[in-house]
Amino acid sequence: MPVLKPAGQNCYRIHRHGKMNADVLVYLNQQLFQSSLEDQSLQQLMDAASLKGVIDPVVGMPDIHSGFGLPIGGVMAMDAEKGLISAGAVGMDINCGVRLLQTNIDPGGLDKSTLRELIKAIEQRVPSGVGRKSKHHNLIKSNFKALVEEGVPYLIEEGFGRKADLEAIEDRGVISGADLNVVSKEARKRGLQLSTIGGGNHFIELGFVETVFDHHTAAVYGLRKGMLTVLIHTGSRGFGHQICNDFTAIMKEKAPAYKIELPSAGLASVPIKSDTGEKYLAAMACAINFAFCNRQWITDDVRKAFSTVFGDDDKNFDLSLVYDVAHNTARFEEIGGRSMLIHRKGATRALPTGHSENPEQYRLTGHPVIIPGSMGTASYVVRAEPDVSKIYNSVNHGAGRVLSRRSAKKEISVDDLKSELSEVIVSGRNFKAYLDEAPQAYKDIEMVIDTFDEIDMISKVARLLPLAVIKGEGSD
Repeated sequence: MPVLKPAGQNCYRIHRHGKMNADVLVYLNQQLFQSSLEDQSLQQLMDAASLKGVIDPVVGMPDIHSGFGLPIGGVMAMDAEKGLISAGAVGMDINCGVRLLQTNIDPGGLDKSTLRELIKAIEQRVPSGVGRKSKHHNLIKSNFKALVEEGVPYLIEEGFGRKADLEAIEDRGVISGADLNVVSKEARKRGLQLSTIGGGNHFIELGFVETVFDHHTAAVYGLRKGMLTVLIHTGSRGFGHQICNDFTAIMKEKAPAYKIELPSAGLASVPIKSDTGEKYLAAMACAINFAFCNRQWITDDVRKAFSTVFGDDDKNFDLSLVYDVAHNTARFEEIGGRSMLIHRKGATRALPTGHSENPEQYRLTGHPVIIPGSMGTASYVVRAEPDVSKIYNSVNHGAGRVLSRRSAKKEISVDDLKSELSEVIVSGRNFKAYLDEAPQAYKDIEMVIDTFDEIDMISKVARLLPLAVIKGEGSD
């Protein structure tokens, strides 16, 4: 194992050595450090630290586990002028993200039959599972270019959502510079998946606010103890996956011309200010906008499902958007007076109080940072504290795996899964299909959250617990 040396509470450092151009910092509490750290994920961070133009340090989040190129839970910042861009360091599921809806419903008044009816009504509108196409495929075909280039504002103008939703989505649901012309035909073919959740760790979850830690901030966010909530976790589906594959291959081919020594195929890179780099940014923006539209369209379908089940206008149940955060992106940002391109793979942007890019309604608190747990476990809403700037205004995006999908299927039984889920309703009855997503395959979300909370990078606002979960079969 690479030599990790303590660098403060819940923080460990790998000093630059060999071909490394930056140190590596990994944030773990003592339990996580002792029980769930992988050699491969550390090597991947060291590989990222060896790339040209990288800014010191490269950072590992508490949910870190090995991925393709950069580990999931890895953050790598590049000098905006002289640095590189890597499709693999962004990830396959570009703008995988999560959004939270609030309601005015007390779940204590909902019996299991009503919850199952809600789940069924949502599933009838939102397909789940690998390769599933949308119920809206004809509309997608005729509007695809506008959707991926203009994002959620276009979708709302077409009638799929509320104008107020825009104020509660990172970047108001659209990244500029998207150009469908640079996206391959194969990726476009895989684009008929808006309003689908796919497989793997993606889900739609009905839950409730179990604990409020910060009553003032929770009130600003519109959260109160006991309220029914909806979490939606999905991304750019096959569209983003294909864009990552396409550009990773191109970057691997082009790298030698720029005298770039690649530590791994997954970190294939080119200069940001190159033709390939600029084309990837334009293609990535398409995938980011696609994912924002995906979660927005699902939100509209979820609202319609509530209306169907309860027989009234969806606004009568509130169903306002609290916030939507993105993972798996590369963004130009300025931190400490330096312009940089920040790759966040399995990491969430977290802007503290007063940051100019916070939405107006969250300017005095910082925007909600939504960190989902594994199936059947708690999720958290937190706020960023000023020290988060030390790690590029980034925090973890979830709990993080401790077992590979293959290992989980071998080591966890259906009875184990049912016992862990207890009273949580799971869509479908094929528990065997979800063994790789069992809570036992993931780190303890409490330890993961506490890692940053204990060192004042974040503050807890609210803890959510699940009541019913929609999962798709297969792994995206």
